[in-house]
Amino acid sequence: MTLPEEVYAELDRRLAPVDAARLAAYPGERPDRQPVHTCYVPADAVVPGLAAAWGSAALQALDEHGLPDLGLGPELVEQVLPRVRAKLATEPVEDLRVDAEDGYRGAPDAEDDDVLRAAALVAADAEAGAAPPSVGIRAKSLEGPTRRRGVRSLDLFLGALGTGRPAVVTLPKVTDVEQVRAFLPVLEALEAAHGVRLALELQIETPQAVLGRDGAVTVARMVHAAGPRLIGLHHGTYDYSAALGIAAAHQASDHPAADLAKQVMQLAVAGTGAHAVDGSTNVLPLGSRTQVHEAWRVHARLVTRALERGLYQGWDLHPAQLITRYTATYAFFRAALPAAAARLAGYLGRTEGGVLDEPATARALAMVVLRGLDCGAVDDEEVRDSGLPDRGILDRLAGRRPGGPSGR
Repeated sequence: MTLPEEVYAELDRRLAPVDAARLAAYPGERPDRQPVHTCYVPADAVVPGLAAAWGSAALQALDEHGLPDLGLGPELVEQVLPRVRAKLATEPVEDLRVDAEDGYRGAPDAEDDDVLRAAALVAADAEAGAAPPSVGIRAKSLEGPTRRRGVRSLDLFLGALGTGRPAVVTLPKVTDVEQVRAFLPVLEALEAAHGVRLALELQIETPQAVLGRDGAVTVARMVHAAGPRLIGLHHGTYDYSAALGIAAAHQASDHPAADLAKQVMQLAVAGTGAHAVDGSTNVLPLGSRTQVHEAWRVHARLVTRALERGLYQGWDLHPAQLITRYTATYAFFRAALPAAAARLAGYLGRTEGGVLDEPATARALAMVVLRGLDCGAVDDEEVRDSGLPDRGILDRLAGRRPGGPSGR
């Protein structure tokens, strides 16, 4: 060694604060299970036993119309279909959002009653063990005309939901980082008033949320302003496309403009523990068998496309969309397991193979396996049979914080 210790000490002194700041801003993957979807249900359309009702409606649609060729491979679909049926019968909805914003169709003077009723029904389902693992509400935006109405609905909903339950608040149409900063004390006050634990999602559906007037990437600033409370950025397909002047016939989650926004969202949340979330399709599986099959093909293609691009969660707006959500998702993770297992085995054993993986790739491979386990696409026995280690090792490889999957 030729350098004196003072050089090393000075390097540590200068970079230690940088290390600490980076770890605080980018703590890594959460231990929580990320749902594969968020189901939006208008506040005036919430019914008792909502999740079970969606599952029953999905199974009825599957029995009535039969599953068309979704382009996923007949053998793979044959593997996953029994799992999909079991999922629809036991846990059809992983994440529910009561919608008091764009999806809500009640009269303005009825919103108080509708929100209170919806919260009471969700609370009753939770007491009965029938609620989805994750629930929450999308209220109106913090823009001037809807600000007080939105916060009032949050206050009413959380009060009726009951104490001790975690919930997710989705803030739509965010346009400025200051809205995020101003909203955090509101969430703290709601937690204190109602004894709830609140996570935050931001809906990225305005151009200003992606690129600010100063040329900065606004969404990145929003992510770090929100801090550890933030669990997701949700892309609003149609509001965002319309704001860019894209003709209605071409507004879709696979439009290049939507892809750009979602890629920026992925960059903004990478390493923070929050997730970028795909939007919805308004092509619903309704009508004749031909129309339902075509809507299912569209939905399955978009779900698969999003998964291939690293977007592991999207919106579902109709019970029959659950069929293609789970079929496409299960097919994706089951198809990914053999290669992920082989490459992880090679990485852990340092054996020679056709691919030389680095730690970052090992993290991604482990995360794919864990996501498949979380949603039910594969089970622990299949993972063990593939030669992979136990879940604790996979959690560490994936960079999940200690604690393991715990729901939201």
